[in-house]
Amino acid sequence: MSFTRRAFCAGLAAAPLTRHAWAKAESPLLTARAATVQLAPEGYPATEVWSYDGLLPGPQIRLQQGSRLIRRLVNDLEVPTSVHWHGIRIDNAMDGVAGLTQDAVPPGASFDYAFDLPDAGTYWYHAHTNSMEQVARGLSGPLIVEESAPPDVDRDEVLMLDDWLLDPETGSFAGDFGNPMMRSHAGRMGNLLGINGRYDFSLDAHHNERLRLRLINAANARIFVLRLEGMTGWTVALDGMPLAQPEPVSAEIILAPAQRVDLIVDVTAEEGRPAALLSYADDDSWQALAEVVVTGRTSRTARGAPAPLPPNPRMAVTGLADAEIREMRMEGGAMRGMASGRFKGQDLDFQQLVQRGQFWALAGQVGLGDAPFARYVRGETARIRLVNDTVFPHAMHLHGMHFRTVAADGTQGPMRDTLLVRPQEGAEIAFVADNPGKWLLHCHMLGHAASGMTNWIEVD
Repeated sequence: MSFTRRAFCAGLAAAPLTRHAWAKAESPLLTARAATVQLAPEGYPATEVWSYDGLLPGPQIRLQQGSRLIRRLVNDLEVPTSVHWHGIRIDNAMDGVAGLTQDAVPPGASFDYAFDLPDAGTYWYHAHTNSMEQVARGLSGPLIVEESAPPDVDRDEVLMLDDWLLDPETGSFAGDFGNPMMRSHAGRMGNLLGINGRYDFSLDAHHNERLRLRLINAANARIFVLRLEGMTGWTVALDGMPLAQPEPVSAEIILAPAQRVDLIVDVTAEEGRPAALLSYADDDSWQALAEVVVTGRTSRTARGAPAPLPPNPRMAVTGLADAEIREMRMEGGAMRGMASGRFKGQDLDFQQLVQRGQFWALAGQVGLGDAPFARYVRGETARIRLVNDTVFPHAMHLHGMHFRTVAADGTQGPMRDTLLVRPQEGAEIAFVADNPGKWLLHCHMLGHAASGMTNWIEVD
């Protein structure tokens, strides 16, 4: 049985549409523990999840730019865990990568995270120990760093997009998290899609109301293809970093795992007319991922294009002409890699790796090796050519720093921390290596990372 919104609504009376309201997280504790939540509609069994503070998603952490985040992770799970603060230019010791920047926190133990927040924007936090399973079970939450001068909007809403693979009979997570088919193909895809832990998420709004929508893709592997209905929008930030100028939303929005996009939207639908954030579905239809229920109108008339958000510091990437270009090739996976029986140009025993559940390689390395992909002197400009020699897309995420894409003519794209690289294609990224430490560079299709597509760089 497929867990889709359409199947649910056909089989059950629709549950009342509700608006998720997050309380601002004030506690200095962040407790990883099991909890039971109603992920599926009423009438289906509840689901036991792994959570932060018993919530799914975890508590919203919202602080001012330039402030300091202090949280003690308390591990009440029966397995080790750690927390990665995704997208933050963070002190290396606080990055939360078990096996690289810290030891995993054992059951019953704790770890103190404390770091400054230099950049305003939309970020998130999630488990980074056995993250394929732990994030899929629910260990993630939003981290919002507010600008000192916020944009002119009527409301600021955080929407964490996710999917969950559930057994309809029991409500529990379905399948084996080590499933080789999922790991060697596109990854673990859910049969139930939702926002903020609800399959029936909705927002109340007024005609002509202006909203800031912070979209976060917290899914293990799903690439969300989105579009607006009954709303006019502008993209104002990607992965937390403001664009120089807002860009009108004139086509689909592609959001790969771990990516974020900040939209400013005006509700153009009249009362009683449809408005929604639509998602392209597996059956080639468009379905409402978030319904916008329009009632009445604001006192304002329609407004013009929004002003750009204030820029974050250190957004320029200079020194490209003198920087060495290093190639990072993605290899392996089903069909292409497994059919060839080896990784292209690498002396690796592919069959032995497959027997150990390792299906992918990154720059000729399978998993987190002892040596970094590259070492950079602090302040050096880095250029990396990502080459996807597989038949699957990969969402490549760099820890600790943001990068810009570089086109063939040298034109730089927007700042990002996660880039979707399509099959049989490539992309060049460039960044100033100004944050010392050991930094992960990996695919954020978390099954791919768990199965070999992980590497790291070092900044001295």
